[in-house]
Amino acid sequence: MLTNICPKLPMRNKNMTREFYIDKLNFSVLGDYDQYLIVARDNIEIHFFEFKELDPLENYGQIYIRTDNIDSLYQTLLDNKIKVHPSGCLENKPWGQKEFALLDPDNNLLTFGQSI
Repeated sequence: MLTNICPKLPMRNKNMTREFYIDKLNFSVLGDYDQYLIVARDNIEIHFFEFKELDPLENYGQIYIRTDNIDSLYQTLLDNKIKVHPSGCLENKPWGQKEFALLDPDNNLLTFGQSI
């Protein structure tokens, strides 16, 4: 039986990744190891592996995070001056989701969505 999924994304600098997810997105550190970082918020966790040679412009890492209060989450991020992806503003999508997206420091795309 499958019970959960924890995406693994590349990071160039663990301190930079930790700061972004902890200070800006309100995650907490679940695990901090030599070249590995695990952050969590509510019922999700995201794992990061060190990839110092990562070229952010060539990074296609992305995850989809479901939420049950997207309007509040979106407004909180705007209030905290978090940049939303230029083509990822909050909007209703034809596939029945209300979504927005942002990029982390390594250009990993985080899309947040809620069923309409």
